[in-house]
Amino acid sequence: MMFARLSIAVSALTIAAVTSASAETVTLTAYSGIFQEHYTKAVIEPFMKKYPDITVQFYGMPNSAQMLGTLRAQKSSPQIDVAILDVSVAKAGTDEGLFDKVDESVSANVKDLYPNAHAEGVAGVGVTFDNLVIIYNTDQVKTAPTSWNSLWDKQYEGKVIIQAAPDIQGTTFTIISNKLAGGGDYKTDVSAGIAKIGELAPGVQTWDPKPDVYAPIANGQAALGIGWNARAQIYSGTSGGKLGVALPQEGSGFQINTINLVKNAPESDAAKKFIDYALSPEAQAAFTGEMFYAPTNSKTVIARDALKRTAADDMDKMIDIDWLAVAKVRDGITEQWRRRIIPLSR
Repeated sequence: MMFARLSIAVSALTIAAVTSASAETVTLTAYSGIFQEHYTKAVIEPFMKKYPDITVQFYGMPNSAQMLGTLRAQKSSPQIDVAILDVSVAKAGTDEGLFDKVDESVSANVKDLYPNAHAEGVAGVGVTFDNLVIIYNTDQVKTAPTSWNSLWDKQYEGKVIIQAAPDIQGTTFTIISNKLAGGGDYKTDVSAGIAKIGELAPGVQTWDPKPDVYAPIANGQAALGIGWNARAQIYSGTSGGKLGVALPQEGSGFQINTINLVKNAPESDAAKKFIDYALSPEAQAAFTGEMFYAPTNSKTVIARDALKRTAADDMDKMIDIDWLAVAKVRDGITEQWRRRIIPLSR
């Protein structure tokens, strides 16, 4: 835990000091905060119990971009063995030669992954799926929303909060809104979605909620918004039910986190064992039960109560978002938000 709290500025020296302390220490970089807390409990601690000769050090960072920056800085002398990153950032790392391919020679579990856990041109594979949901304050919204169109309901004007693009929430919301508005292929044209969000804009309280989208809704500052299912499910519990979570009937879109093997990793063999375990039905079920990310291994058996809190039972409703294609048009989507949506706010 102490290791995870150290600043990024001293990361390289710190990691080197820690990894040199043990010949069987795998250094994993992934998201800090509640992801780190729950991933350690559900995956890392059981792995170390199964393989007592291997220690996993969790080096948490706030986002994939910062992880990529650290990996770039260490390219000539890697100190990190495994990285869990957003798929579009993982593609950039793959293109820069930072990762070795994760295939069946690394983990036999790769053959059991859902097709959308494999992104063309990405060396790693999907390790978690998450999806956008509507989040709401249960004191102000008495009946759980069933449609994305609830965000446009006039009774909630001034009480809606949305994280704007370029944040990935805003980008995903654009794709969903484009579908709602009857738009065409999101990879070439999202103008219908942009126009629909523009209709919502005057009723939006903020496009940049602080500290995140979950707290203002849980404490009643806002009534409705959008967020990621896994974190929303956790905060629903910690808020005592003040934060509600709803997967609309129209479906949603997946965000994919990939697990990647760093090229020339100092503990490559132990790192491969960890990746194999992380992709196993055992580990996938444990993390789904702990934090409600949907599993990427099709053989995973999930407890019924946890299954209901993921999109695993609604795979047919998910928009098949090609995040590598989206990466090519993301700047254009962000520019349309700046010119055609934000100025319409009150």
